[in-house]
Amino acid sequence: MQFHEYKNYDAVGLAELIKKKDVRPSELVEVAFKQLHQVNPALNITTHHREQAVKKEADRFPVQGGAFSGVPILMKNLSQAVEGEKLTSGSKLLQTQVQKQDTYFVKRFREAGFLFMGHTNSPEFGLKNITEPKHYGPTRNPWNPSYSPGGSSGGAAAAIASGVIPVAGASDGGGSIRIPASFSGLVGLKPTRGRTSVGPGAGRQWQGASIHFVLTKSVRDSAAMLDQLQVVEPHAAFQTPLFENGYQNSLSEILSKRVRIAFSTESPVGTHVSEDAKKAVLQFVRYLEQRGHLVEEKQPSVDGVQLMRDYYVMNSGEMNAVVRSLEKAMDVSLTAEDMEIEPWLLHQAGKSLSAADYTDSLASWDRAAEIMSIFHQTYDFYITPAAAFHAPKVGELTMTEQQEKAFKERMAAEKDKQSIIYEMFLPSLTYTPFSQLANLTGQPAISLPLYVTDDGFPIGVQVMANKGEEHRLLQLAYEMEHNALWKGMQGNPYFR
Repeated sequence: MQFHEYKNYDAVGLAELIKKKDVRPSELVEVAFKQLHQVNPALNITTHHREQAVKKEADRFPVQGGAFSGVPILMKNLSQAVEGEKLTSGSKLLQTQVQKQDTYFVKRFREAGFLFMGHTNSPEFGLKNITEPKHYGPTRNPWNPSYSPGGSSGGAAAAIASGVIPVAGASDGGGSIRIPASFSGLVGLKPTRGRTSVGPGAGRQWQGASIHFVLTKSVRDSAAMLDQLQVVEPHAAFQTPLFENGYQNSLSEILSKRVRIAFSTESPVGTHVSEDAKKAVLQFVRYLEQRGHLVEEKQPSVDGVQLMRDYYVMNSGEMNAVVRSLEKAMDVSLTAEDMEIEPWLLHQAGKSLSAADYTDSLASWDRAAEIMSIFHQTYDFYITPAAAFHAPKVGELTMTEQQEKAFKERMAAEKDKQSIIYEMFLPSLTYTPFSQLANLTGQPAISLPLYVTDDGFPIGVQVMANKGEEHRLLQLAYEMEHNALWKGMQGNPYFR
């Protein structure tokens, strides 16, 4: 198989070719690595790969069992451990860490028959909406390499948008699936809290804000992967009942005529939203209105600024715990020289948090979840831009040495640590203020590639639904995938 043929298939399509014996797994691995080697010098997609090992695995791979038996994939270099491989979380501190076992999430991919090519680049500890770790360097957007593919699943997005693979492991703790989907013209579904695996050794991630899933270029791949990855785990802190009908089976079901839809193009934190992002939403809701759905411009009564402050409280506490754990494991005292500015300042801010501060912040998540539950008693879907702008330039959201120095001095001198954290993240938050709500409420949300700017940059549209209703998001997405509004890879140079 040649690349010009390979790039036209999604993962479901490749699996079907393998089962029909029209192509061998070894052929797919060969073309995937050939494309990776072609684009990786310019895009910096992977932190490491296991080319020789996976080629041997593909040669002797039995085409049986799992739904994706013999399809190549890349996992994310953050909490997606593959036995015997490095997992560094984008940090120089962990550059020698070799994993002793698969995570439960990765085991599901192994059971599905995927062949692991390696790991994709991500920002250090997954804390940013761009992928520019100092240790590995920036990942670049296949649509335009001067720009970012987003983060923290930026390497995953670049791998798909450059045609290396059709689906990649990803995770979303504040938009890290939907943001790169928006910036890279992909389908980015964040499932309901508790839908996919966590652990071993953990029952939650980021207090339930973060969840593992995938990035895809087709809706049916997202549906098929959710069929494969949905799980109820006895050890998990959050559990969601299985969707027994099957997500892929439900794709062609038509939404009821009188679906009620709320939409907003206003930033929940009062920041600027580009005209392109607004147009992306407005053309979508006009289409839905023409289809007979009831559409209303309406925002839920959630205090977006306070919710973000409470989100950063969690980030601060989590990073403080990570650093304490690393210091204990390594028997060292870590300094600002051992990590990047964002994790260091979060760690410092976390030191000053009380248990009451942390508890109060989590309580605000629950209040927001209640507000959204009531909101969805009236509205089936809530539509916003997935991002307020198209992708930023590489380096645009990375601090200068002078800025880093100033923030460190302020963190050491000023009492209100959380205000410093909010100010530090405000430039990046301005780009992506819409995604965090679904993480803190636990709702499913999806970014759809429905718009491309006149300059040739994709911007996604986000749709949120009530907990447990991924099937409705996927049905709407599937309808749009067969509509003229769908852009997908249109305009992407690798898919012309």
